[in-house]
Formats: sequence, structure tokens, C-alpha cells
Amino acid sequence: MTFDENQSGYDVVIVGGGVSGSCIADELSRAGLRCVMLEAGAHVDRGTYPRAEIDANSQLYWGGGIELTGDGRLGLLRPKVVGGGSIVGRAVLDRFDDLALDAWRELSGVSFFSRSALDPWYDRVAERISIRAVPEGYRNGNAEIFRQGCERNGYGYAPVQRAARDCRYQDGNCCIECVMGCRIDSKQSTAVTVLPRALEAGLTLVPRFEAERVVADVDEVTVTGRTESGARSSFRGRRLVLAAGAIGNARVLLDSPLASSLPALGQHFYTHPQTVMLGRYREPVGAHLGPVQSYASDEPTFRRAGFKLDNVFAPPVAIALQVPGFGAAHQRFMRDITHLACVEVVVRDTNPGRIRLGKTGRTVVDKRLNAEDRRRREHGVQAVRNIFASTGVREVVEGQVALGMHLMGGCALGDDPAVSVTSPTFQLHGCPNVYVADSSVFPNAPGLNPAFTVMALSLMAAERILEDARA
Repeated sequence: MTFDENQSGYDVVIVGGGVSGSCIADELSRAGLRCVMLEAGAHVDRGTYPRAEIDANSQLYWGGGIELTGDGRLGLLRPKVVGGGSIVGRAVLDRFDDLALDAWRELSGVSFFSRSALDPWYDRVAERISIRAVPEGYRNGNAEIFRQGCERNGYGYAPVQRAARDCRYQDGNCCIECVMGCRIDSKQSTAVTVLPRALEAGLTLVPRFEAERVVADVDEVTVTGRTESGARSSFRGRRLVLAAGAIGNARVLLDSPLASSLPALGQHFYTHPQTVMLGRYREPVGAHLGPVQSYASDEPTFRRAGFKLDNVFAPPVAIALQVPGFGAAHQRFMRDITHLACVEVVVRDTNPGRIRLGKTGRTVVDKRLNAEDRRRREHGVQAVRNIFASTGVREVVEGQVALGMHLMGGCALGDDPAVSVTSPTFQLHGCPNVYVADSSVFPNAPGLNPAFTVMALSLMAAERILEDARA
């Protein structure tokens, strides 16, 4: 195989153009390192974001919108676009609490899993983006049902903090499009914050390129893959950053010589399984109007019980996937979509899954809920039923498809190579020129939105890479 001068000689090759890859590319490129970022998805912007939900599903996600676990019981939502989850997500930012970080520290043996150690890195992220809650006057009917229901049942709740600036709600903007990209660039995705700076500093971005295999030696790393047309190519660099998420990172490594020296590779996979609860009301709710996510539970008993509630609404195709029945029965419910309220039950799952390669070489994810996970889910479902019942609901429907929206683990960070993949310095055990810092390094499920912590860890990893490069 031949290489041209544009494909070799990089200081750093970055696989994955999502939140972690973009943050690291920004830091390294502005420090003067020659970087290339390889992303399987397209590079879209406010002028080219899909406008129809069905188009967004097919263009911005793997699997045409949803992938299934090996037994088909859990649907996985995995972004496939430059900017990753910051494009298709709701931009919710949670700082992890002691409950999450104490468990991580105990599992991993890593001392910086603490609020005192991570808060300065959260602060550094917060300095670079706008973070705010939805103004009270613009919270919609779904938010009002959630607020009233929580108060009547004695549940704690709080406005969610989002990476957003002026959403111009006064102009009638409907944020149900948030999962398709933000047409006014209010959402502070990495594609509109850190990535433009990285490109200006010299980053080479290669979209629609799927990395498939990694070969690493002492002096150089080679990443081989293919373009959307099927043409094969390779990129070489002194260092490699894997930032393709839990499934993407595991897929590349499992098909590489490095896999034989990483016994925990693909293990400890978590998803925060989510159950959609729909309530049908006599009067219109308007959950699809204005900001579609304003509140989340802030209830200590829920947190200790292993679940939280999100006040959020999805576009019609996603709602139709959750509504039971066929034909007229399904149509009856969908005709009342403007009368629906929605709350998601998010489980902090305890049963780890596994990412592996199947017989044909395709990625297979084995992941199921155990008895404890199901118990947590049922407690959350009952809490939502209480919220709906206290606010005059006519009918409650439990969603038909459990979803995994935060894909974590597979390259767990820790000090023991027997049970972890990534070292406390964000380097693969036994391979110091390969780094990982995205959600794939999570030791277990934190039970909170991972985006803020991914950004904080990515800044930590970028500093480490720069120290190594200078040395």
C-alpha cells in the first residue's frame, strides 16, 4: 500500500470527530501539533442540517437511526456526524456528583475521580461555552406538568443546564429540531465552538472515513479504513487518539493486533437504559413547542435508588416508535400527539454489557438489564405514573422500545491492566502512543449526562499529550 505526503507525517491522528475528538483536536492544533481527524459521518452545518426527522435519522446516526443489541431488546442511539452527540443531543451538562465519582475511584484506583480534582476542568470547559437554563417564561406545557407533578408528590426537581446561548424563544423557535442540529447555532455543539478554532489552527478534517484497524509500534501508529465509496486508505502519525465512542473504539481495537494484549477490551459497557412514559391529556399539552427539555429530577431518593427522570419530548417518528398497537389503535394515539406529555426514566444500570466482533466481523453488543436494573426501572416508572396521575392524565402508556442513549465503557480507565484498558494517563495499557479519553473510558454508569465530563477528561488528556510531545 502506498501513502502520499498528505496521509503521513502527522503528529497526532484522531479517530472520531465527536465531543472528545473535537476538544482534543482544538487543544493540540492550537499548540502547534499537526493533526488529522477521521470521522465516519458527514460534516454538516446550520445550512445543511436535515430538516425532516426521517432524514436526520438516516444521515446523522449509525444504523439509520437505531442499532439493536444482539438479542434485540435494547435500541442503541449512536451519532454518526462531525460533532457527534453535541449535534444530535439536547446539550444537557451535568457535573458528576460524589455518588458517581466515589464509585469510579473505587473501581479504577484513579485518584482524580473526585469533585475537587475535576471541578477545575469543568470550569475550564464552562469558560469556553455558554451554559444556561431555559427561562421560566418559555417552559412549555410538558414542563409545567412535570413541575406540578413533582411538587404534588414531593419530588425534588430542577431546571437542566444546557450548552446554549440565545435560543430566541421569543421568535417562536421550536427546539424539537434540536436532535437534528440547531439551525441558528444556538446549541453550543463542538462543531460551532472548538472545531472551527482547530480548523483555523491547521487541523485536517477527513469526514465520511470509517477507521477499521490500528497498527502501532514504538515510533508510529497507522490507521487503515475506507471512504464512503469503499476506497481504502491509511493515515500515519506519531500518536493516536481514539475518540470514536464506546462501540467505535472497541471495534477498531478488536480488529487490531493490540487486542491480544488488552483482556478487558470491550467489557464494562453501559448505556443508561431509558424508558419513555407518555401521558395523554384532555387538553393540548404542546410538548413539541418551544424548548422540549426544561427540567430533570433532583431528588436524592431517586439518585440513591438508581434512576432519574428527564422532562423531554421527542419528534413524531420517535414517539410513533414508542406508541403500542397497530393500524387504527396506533393512529388514535398519534392523532393526539399534541395532547401528549412525556417523561423519560433513565436507569443507572448495574449489569455491564460486552462489545465483540461477530463471525462476519461486524460489531455485536451484548447488553441486558438484570433484576436490579429492572427494579430501578420500575421504581422510576411508578414515580412517573404518580406525576401523571396527580396532574389529571387520561391515559398512561409505557414506551415499547428501551433505548440506550449514553454509550459508555469498553475501554475502561484504571490502574490494573487485567480489568481496564486505559491507564490513568489516558494511554492504552502497554501502548503509550495511543490515547483514549471519551465516554469509552468510563468505569461504570454514572447515572448522569456524560457530555460535560467527557469534555473535562478530554482537556486533561490533551494536556497529557502535549506534555509527552514536548518531552
